[in-house]
Order: sequence, then C-alpha cells, then structure tokens
Amino acid sequence: MLKMNPKNLMISVFLGALIIVILLTSGCIQTETNTATPETKIQIIENITPEEVNTLIQENKDNPNFVILDVRTPEEYLSGHIENAVNLDYYSDTFRNDLDKLDKNKTYIIYCRSGGRSANTLNIIKDLNFKEAYNMLGGINKWKSEGFSTTK
Repeated sequence: MLKMNPKNLMISVFLGALIIVILLTSGCIQTETNTATPETKIQIIENITPEEVNTLIQENKDNPNFVILDVRTPEEYLSGHIENAVNLDYYSDTFRNDLDKLDKNKTYIIYCRSGGRSANTLNIIKDLNFKEAYNMLGGINKWKSEGFSTTK
C-alpha cells in the first residue's frame, strides 16, 4: 500500500475534487446572452363582453391609439355600427395584408355580427404580433341586445 503524508494527501484530494467539478460543470457553463430585444412585447389578446367593450370605449374616448374595428362586410357596416368604428371586410382578398398594415402598437376592439369572424381576426392579429387586441364576444348582435347603441 502506498503511503502519503497528510499534506500531499489533502492536495491530491483537493486536485481530484477540482478536476471532477470542472468535468461535471464544463457542459453546463455557457455564456449567458440576452435574447430579449427591445421589440419583444407582451401581447394582450383577449375575449371580452360587450359591457367591458363599452367601458373601454368610454375610457378611451379621446385616445388616438384606440381603434374599434368592425370586420363585417361594408353592407353590414352601413346597416349600423358602433360609433367611430373602422370597417375592414373580413371576406376581402386582402384582409390579412390590410390588418398587417395597421399600427400594431395601438389597442384594438374587434367585432363582427355574432363573434365568429372577429374571433378568427383576433387569432390573425395575435400571429401578426399586435400589442393589444380584444374580441367582443357575441358581436354586434349581443352589443345591441344588451342595449348599447349603434350609428349609421
């Protein structure tokens, strides 16, 4: 059996432990890089009730960064829409491109007749990286049935 003095034994154990630690952590040590860019945004994409929409409209009356988006056909829009709503026809061949041209940093309320087209629009808006958008559940039919007004 090989005999070592206590000092050499401690040095050997220390060096052995150091080598093991280096070997075990060598695959784990990586340079951290911040992959978040200034353009990284938290999206707010939600379904909300007509009552919540009405509250948002009242709170944002003079806000130029607040847009009410009616995705029905032009004929449906002309039959009555929420005041100050902008019409963008869901059935248009250029609908997705038209959405993509909008300012993605604004806040959008989206509605249609009963909620189907606006729900699909909300998914597109999410894919296009809009910052904040809300789909009005039940569409303008629900809006009117709850007693909220429209304009022509």
